[in-house]
Parts: sequence; structure tokens; C-alpha cells
Amino acid sequence: MNKAQLVEAIADKVGGRQQAAEAVDAVLDAVVRAVVNGDRVSVTGFGSFEKVDRPARYARNPQTGERVRVKKTSVPRFRAGQGFKDLVSGSKKLPRGGEVAVKKAPKGSLSGTASATVKKAAAKKTTAKRATAAAKKTVAKKTVAKKTTATAKKATAKKATAKKTTATAKKTAAKKATGTAKKAPAKKATATKAPAKKSTARKTTAKKATATR
Repeated sequence: MNKAQLVEAIADKVGGRQQAAEAVDAVLDAVVRAVVNGDRVSVTGFGSFEKVDRPARYARNPQTGERVRVKKTSVPRFRAGQGFKDLVSGSKKLPRGGEVAVKKAPKGSLSGTASATVKKAAAKKTTAKRATAAAKKTVAKKTVAKKTTATAKKATAKKATAKKTTATAKKTAAKKATGTAKKAPAKKATATKAPAKKSTARKTTAKKATATR
């Protein structure tokens, strides 16, 4: 049965083909919109429509057998109600054409109160999603701030280390210069004493010569 045949099947019950087509379109549109927004559409005795998230996975191409990565996605899913299952399995007899196969909605479920409850639930979900998004943004900002602070601390530590290294190098150079300056006069003094030895040698030679005469 396609959509046109479905419209024909219910045309007599809703007052004509045009009314039946509008009713079918309205029902399908409402179901699709609700499932896309993440809501679960449940019809007692018939089943429920819902949105299911599938994580990323690997699959195989049936033609080539090649392993292919499938991205994360969301798909619609329909779960038949127990009454629908019992009718299909044959455990319960299908009512005659004049009777409704699906259980009628309980009294009060189609009133304005039920609609208001559904709207409130949808509003709560929307508010929760917004709060979660805001919390994620706040956490991201805090993380960025922490990283920036850590980077600044590292840069400051590097600068301090460079300053200490420069100061140490200057002190080492100063010590070397002082040591060199102190050692230089000692050599000069040694050089000055050298002629004294020669003079002593001359005096000794003169004494020897005098003694020989």
C-alpha cells in the first residue's frame, strides 16, 4: 500500500479524499518533525518513532569486500507496539473492517492538558541543551586562559634563566681579568731580580782574580 492507497482507504471515514490526504500529510509531517528534533512519538497499540544515534564504525562493501569507515550518523527507528505485534503474529484476531485495529486513545489524553505537557517537556529539553552548550563554552574559555597563563610563566622563567646566565658569565669574566692582573706584577719582579744575580757573579769573579794575584 502506498500513500495514495492509504488516502483512499481512509477517505470514507474522514469525509472525503481531500480531507483524508490532508490528514495523512499532517500526521506524517508531525511525526517527521518530532523525530528530527529528537522527540519520541509513541502511539499506543501501534508503535513508536524515535531518533537513534549511531557511532562511527567500520563496515564492508558488499560488492568489493573492502573495509570502509562509516561516519557517525543518526537514523529514525520504528518499534512496533505489543498490540501491533500480536495482530501480525496471529495471537490476536484482526477486527472487522468497521472496527479500529489500534486501541483508541484513553480519555483525557487528547485534551489541551496533554498538549501543554508535551510543549513543556520540549521547552525543558531546549533549555537543557542551551545550558549544556553554555557550560561547554565556559570550560573552553577557562582552558584557553590556563594555557595562556602557563605559556606566560614559561616565558618569564626563560627570561629569568637568561639573566642569571648573563650575570654568571660576567662574574666569571671579571674573576679571570682580576687573576690575570694579579699574576702580571709577579713576573716583572722576577725579571728585575735577575740582574742582581749577575752582579753577585761579577763580584765573585773579582774576588777570585784578586786572590790569584
